[in-house]
Amino acid sequence: MALAPTPVAPTQYPARAGGRTAARRARGPESPKWGATLLFLAPAALLLVVFLIYPAIYTVLLSFNRGRNGVFEQWIGLDNYTRLLSDPDFINLSTFPPSGALWNNVLWIAFYVSIVIFLGLIIAVVAARVRYESVVKAIVFIPMAIAATALAVIWKFVYSPDANIGFLNAILGALGVAPVSWLGDPGIVNFALIAVGIWGSVGFATVILSAAVKSIPAEVIESARVEGATERQIFFRMILPMVSLPMSVLAVTLVVNVIKLFDLIYVMTRGGPGKASQVIAFTMFQQAFEAGQYGYGSAVAVVMLVLLVPIMIFNVRRFRTSSVT
Repeated sequence: MALAPTPVAPTQYPARAGGRTAARRARGPESPKWGATLLFLAPAALLLVVFLIYPAIYTVLLSFNRGRNGVFEQWIGLDNYTRLLSDPDFINLSTFPPSGALWNNVLWIAFYVSIVIFLGLIIAVVAARVRYESVVKAIVFIPMAIAATALAVIWKFVYSPDANIGFLNAILGALGVAPVSWLGDPGIVNFALIAVGIWGSVGFATVILSAAVKSIPAEVIESARVEGATERQIFFRMILPMVSLPMSVLAVTLVVNVIKLFDLIYVMTRGGPGKASQVIAFTMFQQAFEAGQYGYGSAVAVVMLVLLVPIMIFNVRRFRTSSVT
């Protein structure tokens, strides 16, 4: 006679373990492990404090002092800023057109940023319609692969006043035109430098804007063509609004690069002739590290920071608005 299986009682877990599980369920998701979190964040936070926050605070304090060799000598309040704003080499509004390092940066923003975005967008739109698009992009992008200092050296030869060396003056000589001192004429030098900057940055703008143009659904463009829209209407009423966000991000990036502009000026003109091509970053370098006036140079650096902060705030708000919409 077979025996009926003995009923097995449900497994009884220890009261303590069952109580802990119930407590965890009652609390919801497990609370963060603050110790491990702080341990992982500590190296990054240390680097941030040592290489960013501390130098920034030290520079601001130094700008209110008469400092030499990076050492505080005397607290002078706003004297460095007063001197900076009254320095004709920094900004001179008494002449027309104005002059000075700040004005040169304004010139760069007005011409360099607008022309780079314009050419980048035109090339991106046109290249998207040809079969050899990748070849066009590669050719346009080549200057981006060249270091800024090498770019400056190359163009220094191109702009050479000697027609046997300078490519541009060789062309002018072949046309019977007298050679031009591209980097020696105060009225030309800034535009010659801006042209170099444009040549080096159009490829970057083309790649960014090409990706934005390609993200526009082809069906939308084709529907507009079927309904009779011209290519001009498609460009201005459809493509341009749809790539406005990448364009604004690109513009912010280029403006930030302009405010930090240094290497091109240092290699090609060192701010000359005279001080005709000086920009803010080069002025800071000259005053702090060549003239040894760390307090005055720090004031220039703080002005650069003040100019950059609103741009970054605008960029962050632009991103938030686009993510909400």
